[in-house]
Amino acid sequence: MDRAFWAGPDRVKVKEGTLRLLSAREVLEARREGDALAQDGRERALCRNACLIAKALERVGKPVFESGQEALDSLRVEDIARLADAWAAFNRECNPSPMDGEEEISRRKKAWSTRVMSAFSGACSVCLALCPPKIGQNR
Repeated sequence: MDRAFWAGPDRVKVKEGTLRLLSAREVLEARREGDALAQDGRERALCRNACLIAKALERVGKPVFESGQEALDSLRVEDIARLADAWAAFNRECNPSPMDGEEEISRRKKAWSTRVMSAFSGACSVCLALCPPKIGQNR
């Protein structure tokens, strides 16, 4: 899983394309579609994950699969599980939970606050040379 800047802040690269973050509505739709595909309770997780991947997986900005059924027909169980795990990890990283604990939240807040400044640091950075950050009382 490679989180490259060209994939966008709400996308992550995987072998099959890019996974994008989904809205709450899209996740609910994927769950409902998965429930409709499952014939018993043991199939529900696989069907839900396939439908989630069908909504989240893109290649060149277009969905790879039109439906969860197509994802089930095209992918192996292991691939669905791997992609669903990658999406879940990416979603957790971008949408932290208060249940993660105070240390984890503090780490993420620090990473987010320094991300913008570190993007402009370096020997070739004209932006900081032209507009240096103001330090001290005269901000």
